[in-house]
Amino acid sequence: MIESILLWLVDVIGNFGYIGLVVLMAMESTFIPLPSELILPPAGYLVFQGKMEYPLVILYSILGSILGSLFSYWLGDVFGRKILIRYGKYVGLTEHHYQKADQFFQKHGSISIFVSRLIFGIRHFISFPAGVARMRLVPFVIYTMIGAGLWAFILTALGYFVGKNQALLHRYYQEIGIGLVIFCVALVSIYIIWYKKRTPH
Repeated sequence: MIESILLWLVDVIGNFGYIGLVVLMAMESTFIPLPSELILPPAGYLVFQGKMEYPLVILYSILGSILGSLFSYWLGDVFGRKILIRYGKYVGLTEHHYQKADQFFQKHGSISIFVSRLIFGIRHFISFPAGVARMRLVPFVIYTMIGAGLWAFILTALGYFVGKNQALLHRYYQEIGIGLVIFCVALVSIYIIWYKKRTPH
């Protein structure tokens, strides 16, 4: 099943080129369940075949990720906040909770966006709460770009070296996932220590 999907994505990206990559990565950055683990390795395989250029794959992947993330941010800002304020009281959410969320994203939004872009299951949804909390747009875009770029670099490289070998892809997905979790935990720990030192008690 997965091998068939990978073959189909290789054909789609090969036929539609970088524009297709932008569209797929934009979809991946919204609520549509299309993981980048199925998009970028086929693009890397096409790089290996000489049909695409590595830097352009990264560039257009980042562009798609930003567009999809901005759409989710917009949904959170325009609709999500209104819905939560109107119906949140029925599940115990008060204005105080919204203020705390706003403060969190204003103070720690940058590290949250960057780390979330590297974690499966979170990166698809982090833009929506950032929009609800109305995180400053420039840091949101910058750290989305950095996180998405690093993720695209890793997965495209995986596709370049492994190709369509499903067993190897699955194996390295797990290893990369564990490595990124360790990296994110270490990064967040360093950030917390740094933040506490610079914040007056």
